[in-house]
Amino acid sequence: QVQLVESGGGLVQAGGSLRLSCTASGRTASSYAMGWFRQAPGKERELVAATSWNARSTSYSDSVKGRFAISEDNASNTVYLQIISLTPEDTANYYCAKGEFSTRREELGIYDYWGQGTQVAVAS
Repeated sequence: QVQLVESGGGLVQAGGSLRLSCTASGRTASSYAMGWFRQAPGKERELVAATSWNARSTSYSDSVKGRFAISEDNASNTVYLQIISLTPEDTANYYCAKGEFSTRREELGIYDYWGQGTQVAVAS
């Protein structure tokens, strides 16, 4: 079993920045995918960033390229999502998830462990 715990969300002004954290505990392999998703009210869940753990390979959705950065810290089993230049359209619940197949990090279906989410609200 794997447990994922997110933190770092909150209310920020447009143009501000945030860093979200997700710490994994439990049984993990040496190679897997970690993704950050977001879901706004009335919208589908969107994969915004993903990384192949230990491979330093990352992917981003077109809607966040240039403003979101995913990174990992092996020592603490933590994946981060740095967000800059926030807009009200970034308002959503943000989730991290773990998937078994590191090379398939862009496939939504591989993610089988999820955190509880952290809320990000951006005021205009």
